Amino acid sequence: MKSLQSYVSKGRFYKSVVDDGSDLVFVVDYEGNILYHNAAVRDLGYRPGSLNGKSFFDFMPSEGVPSLRKQFTRCCRKEFSEAIEFEFLTKSGERRHYEFNAINLRHQEGLDGLILDCRDITQRKKLALALIEAQKAKDLFLANISHEIRTPVNGIVGMTTLLSQDTTPQEQQAYLTAIRAAAENLKVIINDILDLAAIESGKMQYEQIDFDLRYLLQTLVDTYRPQAVEKGLALRLELDKDADRTFIGDPVRINQVLTNLVGNALKFTHQGHILLRCTVAKKAGKTYLLRFEVEDTGIGIPADKLSAIFESFTQADASITRKYGGTGLGLTIARQLVSVQNGTIAVTSKAGKGSTFTVVLPLPVSSSKKRSADAKPAITPLNELSSFQPLSVLLVEDNEINRLYAGSLLKKWKCRVEMAENGKEAIEKLALQTFDLILMDVQMPVMDGYEATRIIRSGPAPGNQVPILALTANASVRDMDRCLEAGMNECLSKPFTPEQLFRQLQKFKTQPSGKQPARLINLAYLENASQKDTEFVKTMVKAMVSSLPDSIKSIREQSERKNWQQVAANVHRIKSSLSMLGMEESRRNAALIEEMVYNQQTERVGALASALCIQLDRAIEELRSLESLN
Repeated sequence: MKSLQSYVSKGRFYKSVVDDGSDLVFVVDYEGNILYHNAAVRDLGYRPGSLNGKSFFDFMPSEGVPSLRKQFTRCCRKEFSEAIEFEFLTKSGERRHYEFNAINLRHQEGLDGLILDCRDITQRKKLALALIEAQKAKDLFLANISHEIRTPVNGIVGMTTLLSQDTTPQEQQAYLTAIRAAAENLKVIINDILDLAAIESGKMQYEQIDFDLRYLLQTLVDTYRPQAVEKGLALRLELDKDADRTFIGDPVRINQVLTNLVGNALKFTHQGHILLRCTVAKKAGKTYLLRFEVEDTGIGIPADKLSAIFESFTQADASITRKYGGTGLGLTIARQLVSVQNGTIAVTSKAGKGSTFTVVLPLPVSSSKKRSADAKPAITPLNELSSFQPLSVLLVEDNEINRLYAGSLLKKWKCRVEMAENGKEAIEKLALQTFDLILMDVQMPVMDGYEATRIIRSGPAPGNQVPILALTANASVRDMDRCLEAGMNECLSKPFTPEQLFRQLQKFKTQPSGKQPARLINLAYLENASQKDTEFVKTMVKAMVSSLPDSIKSIREQSERKNWQQVAANVHRIKSSLSMLGMEESRRNAALIEEMVYNQQTERVGALASALCIQLDRAIEELRSLESLN
């Protein structure tokens, strides 16, 4: 011990460890007695030198000492030990997490002692714990979501199986009603997830329009009244006379918040009543501070859970999710929707007695005197939708059921519909004829919607100007932005209703001519060059009919092999012929292929080569018809 103490007093141990002042450094004997510590103990509330002569283990929570002593004993037998975790008590009794690396002085100095270089890992431990808790919450959320999605999907599959069997008209109607209800439930779940993503990315759009508050609240109550009657509950609306006005704001988002609260109240209330009340809390000029309250006599929320119910993926009890369903996102979305409108949301509750959710929003009063309380919802029945005839639509969709659904709607509206199963087919069809609109799925095999759109937009007119409406199941804000960046005009997320598709089509409705695609061949160049020598023109046409098929075949074969240099060489050989035939659009496509191959930008060459070959096939048919006319 004396020699170790002498070692410490002379400072010789500085040769073994760098004391930079940031880490906490101890020199202890094999019993754990502290012989030295550096000034870093100030961060723990202790004075320099004040721990000398005391036991290292006296500054640890008692429950952690036995385990640490075992590790400490092992350190006394080893030359070097690292990353030994322990808790150290500050002067005020706070627990701090540390880990030490131990240098055994017996192996270096022949002394029975250790140098402990201790690093504060408190923040790291907190982050690790937070990550564990977050992961648990997400795991629970994914389990809940999996259950919530599988339940309606299982219902849909089951009902469709029953529909395929011998059923009465009444049974068919019951099965179809069940399928629709399951599908609507599935949409709610998906929309919750998408809404949260949009809010957290800061890209949720908010309107500032006039709306009639009485109409909004009455419509909401009327929507839920059948469910309340079925459960034997009284559902009432109380609207303060002073709040019965037209305001300026976003009625859709306000309705979304209140719908969530009333829907929850119905879900968790089995007897008694639900009350939706709106009063004016305060007036400031033309801005009213409106207080919305949703009061129920339901199961209530325990006091210790009240602060957590607005957090993502959280409900008051995991068993609540299993019993009542839901994503655990509804109140999170409601809170954020209220927050961005400069409002507040709060709850008071007593377990077993009921809850009251209170939303306070500042809303300007509208100067408009027009009321919409007696207006009917603007929902047009499918059989009353007007026709788009003769709108020409290219539907690009790889899923057979989705093609059937969208295609059937378009045909009911008298659209002329062409279908393609991937982006490559879409480009090929666009080379053959013109369209007024393209409905483009995003995720497809062979070529996806993004790549197909970029190729269309970089191609020749007029095909590069056709409006493109994205049909995407990946309806996050980032996915929407990616569609627009690729050159699409609008996005429609799946699943969509007939009304939603109809409204999108209205944006792009044109007055199409209904004419067949213009002819590709123009013999003016040959006629002028030969001074209208008919025999010369006929000879050239015959030569083209004879030679072009081999070129087309070679281009296709080399393209399938991805031999882009040979594709470019074949294209180059026919480029002058295309000019002689007046096929300027095809000549530009050929030049573009050559340029891409030369610049080693070959990812789009295959699709362009395929489109060029289709144009050439059509050109040969036109040339043969010219031969027959002569």
